Amino acid sequence: MSVLKFTLYYLIYSLLLAGAAFALPVLFPNVTLLVNKFWLLFGFIGGLTYIAYIMAYLGIKMDPETGIIAIMGSIVLKMIFSMAFVLIYSLNTKEKGLVFALNFFSLYLLFSFFEIYSLLCNLRHQNNK
Repeated sequence: MSVLKFTLYYLIYSLLLAGAAFALPVLFPNVTLLVNKFWLLFGFIGGLTYIAYIMAYLGIKMDPETGIIAIMGSIVLKMIFSMAFVLIYSLNTKEKGLVFALNFFSLYLLFSFFEIYSLLCNLRHQNNK
C-alpha cells in the first residue's frame, strides 16, 4: 500500500472515528463519555499514528530485510510519546481518570489496529514478489 493510498484510507477511517465520537454525546446526553479535550487527544494520537506509519513504511522500503526493526522502532516511539502525553495531560487536568483512560486506550488501539493492518498489507505484497 503506497503512502498516498494509505493517506486516503487513513483520512476516511479517521473521519469515521470522528463521526462516531461526535455522535456519542448526542446519543447519550446524560453520560460523560468523552473528556473535555477529546479532540486534542484524537488529533495527537491520529497524527502520531500517521507519523509512525510513515517511519515504518520508509524503513521497509529502504531495506526489506530489516523492515521489522523499523516497525518495532515506530511502535516504541509511538508508545513513548503517548505515555508522555498521558503524563502531561494527567498532571494538568483534574478530570475523571477512568473516562480519560477509556478514551485514550480506545483511540490508541483503534488507530494502532489500522496502522498494523496497513503495514501487514505491505509485508504481504513483499512475500508475493
